[in-house]
Amino acid sequence: MHKDFHYSSIFADLISVYIQSRREAGFMFDNPAYWLFRFDQFCKARQIDKIEITKELYDSWSAKQLSESKTTQSNRLQALRCFCIHLNAIGIPSYIPTQLPRPEKTVPYLMSDEDIREFFKQVDLYESAAPVKAFERLATEYKVLFRLIYCCGLRNNEACALRLTDVNTDSGTLTIIHSKGNKDRIIYLSDDVCQLCTEYKQWLKKELSDTYGWFFPGKYPDKCIPKTSVDRKFNEFWNSTQTSRKCDKKPTVHCLRHAFVIKRINLWMESDTSLRMMMPYLSNYLGHKGPMESYYYYHLVQDAFNTVRRKDTITSRVIPEVQHEE
Repeated sequence: MHKDFHYSSIFADLISVYIQSRREAGFMFDNPAYWLFRFDQFCKARQIDKIEITKELYDSWSAKQLSESKTTQSNRLQALRCFCIHLNAIGIPSYIPTQLPRPEKTVPYLMSDEDIREFFKQVDLYESAAPVKAFERLATEYKVLFRLIYCCGLRNNEACALRLTDVNTDSGTLTIIHSKGNKDRIIYLSDDVCQLCTEYKQWLKKELSDTYGWFFPGKYPDKCIPKTSVDRKFNEFWNSTQTSRKCDKKPTVHCLRHAFVIKRINLWMESDTSLRMMMPYLSNYLGHKGPMESYYYYHLVQDAFNTVRRKDTITSRVIPEVQHEE
């Protein structure tokens, strides 16, 4: 399910063809599609009538907005830069900048076990106050969706786009189709998560006579639940926890996937399981390019240092304790 935009400037057809080609190559391309839509509207408002992206046009579009972060500006300009490269490749002269603003480095919030417990307590307490049948149904869907993201390390969009046929409770597997990098993969469910999915499937069949094949149908069942709705609900549940009042950084839905990786690696380290042997399996499970991409999730984790200290039997022999003389 891609987000489609209506382009209407002189670049409309070129942008549409470009986005379609990138998606056919296996990229989701929703974020660049949005920024090119904004550029399209920018050109339309200024009545640009020549199919050429000059340095002047690029510079006027690239100016940093007052409320815009460096990361957002970088993403916006990266989308246009790639489009400019495409235009040059098909014979349309366009300015290509050599440098872009550097995005800000952000350290994600690392959810602890207590954070996870508090979060799911709020999820389970939630009941829709709106007298709309669809919202009552979604209250139940959120309970399953967030658990699936956390227990299986899914990306938000992967969970939202699941179809009923992708969830095989007989074999205890999820099939992820055309995910990031156009990768497909099979995820094996633990017994309790498989049971949860089985009961949920039975409930959904009674709740909706026609789900249009979605495992998590949205307000209108012919479409899956939107990623943006899940983001918004996550914030609502998190803001209801006690922990949210004490932390200075706000987590996102992706932090549940992050927490899954941290928990899995910690358990392996505690049980003396070889990470060198297991990380390739975890990498495939997560849909990563390789183990190093998975290790990224483990940086700055205090539990890692505590575990390493407990397992370290060499340092004390190599670096002896300093004896202070009186």
